Amino acid sequence: MSFPLFIGLRYLRARKREAFLSLIGAIATIGIALGVMTLDVVLSVMSGFETDLRERILGLTPHITIDSPAGALLLRDGEIDRLRSIEGVTAAAPYVEGQVLLAAGDELAGANVRGIPTAGIATDLAEHVEGGALSDLAVDHPIAGGAAGVELPGIILGREVAIELRVGLGDPVTVVSPLGTPTAVGMVPRVKRFVVAGVFRSGMSEYDSSRAFVHLPDAQRFFRLGDRVTGVELSATTADLSDTVAARILPFADFSWRISDWKQTNRTLFSALQLEKTVYFVVLLLIVLVAAFNIVATLIMIVMNKRKDIAVLKSMGADSREIASIFLWSGLSIGIVGATIGSLAGWGLCWALRRYEFIELPPDVFYVSTLPVEIQPAYFGAVLLVALLICVAASVYPAGKAARLAPVDVLRYE
Repeated sequence: MSFPLFIGLRYLRARKREAFLSLIGAIATIGIALGVMTLDVVLSVMSGFETDLRERILGLTPHITIDSPAGALLLRDGEIDRLRSIEGVTAAAPYVEGQVLLAAGDELAGANVRGIPTAGIATDLAEHVEGGALSDLAVDHPIAGGAAGVELPGIILGREVAIELRVGLGDPVTVVSPLGTPTAVGMVPRVKRFVVAGVFRSGMSEYDSSRAFVHLPDAQRFFRLGDRVTGVELSATTADLSDTVAARILPFADFSWRISDWKQTNRTLFSALQLEKTVYFVVLLLIVLVAAFNIVATLIMIVMNKRKDIAVLKSMGADSREIASIFLWSGLSIGIVGATIGSLAGWGLCWALRRYEFIELPPDVFYVSTLPVEIQPAYFGAVLLVALLICVAASVYPAGKAARLAPVDVLRYE
């Protein structure tokens, strides 16, 4: 151990008559620990919200979407197979989409109806369907309590849509399109009846309150599209590679295609979350800065109290750089102890929040029932490094003051 480090640590262990210095040092250490712990917990919770939101969005949102600003697409023979053959594409499926009005008894609800195939889809919809299966869209179903022999195609509703319409499995639902059919007496709305074949719950109110799914051929007939589709959904090997895979599609794309990936579609949302995380980091870093002022006060008081010792060391041959190192090591030691304690406490609290979920959130405000926590070692390391840098910066002024001390001025009257 070098003598600047040894003396720096020794100065932090003040004698009984200098206990006040040790108390201020302990307060500074506790302040650093609390600041680091708070930063780690907040960043972990924010990361948990971001990851959970991303997973919920990707549950019903394809990684890549191909559509046309001009309207529906007419896919060439083998087009879907060619898209599936592109490196990085794991699934590709056409879809039809349109705004409709759903009616059941006296209840009405607006919804976005999407026609999809029952196999090979590019989302995780099948994992979110409750009380039914995606394959039920491809077969007709009898109406619960209805006339024998009457069967209708199936429809899967979002959970909140089903609650709003007060329907369950087997209940009939009337789908009304705002795009009417011209007749001799004017425009007549397109109307078709379906049977509720399932209910999906994604946990995202935006989807659960406005989405419904039917079989692709039923949607094409209802919207009078013939063989055309609204677009094509694709999934990539991983969600993070969606932009790379989208770029690989361009050489195969028709001039009328518009290719977008989920990052583009949700750029505003995730940019806002990242900005919010950065703001929290900066604001909570003030806790560490406040604790750093305690380090400055502690070291200045030590310098004033140890002026004779500093003068003796300089008289024995210690240069200004070594004297400054003594107090830099003292400040860094406070930072290391406080930041380490804070990191361990933050890690333990995050683990407990994730393991025991003892903080519940109001379901009418948040889409999750408990705090989502994601422990990212990179964030813990970054907070630890920033805290140590602040502690070193706080030690510079007291160390410089000690280094500039002239031995002759101190020892003259001793």
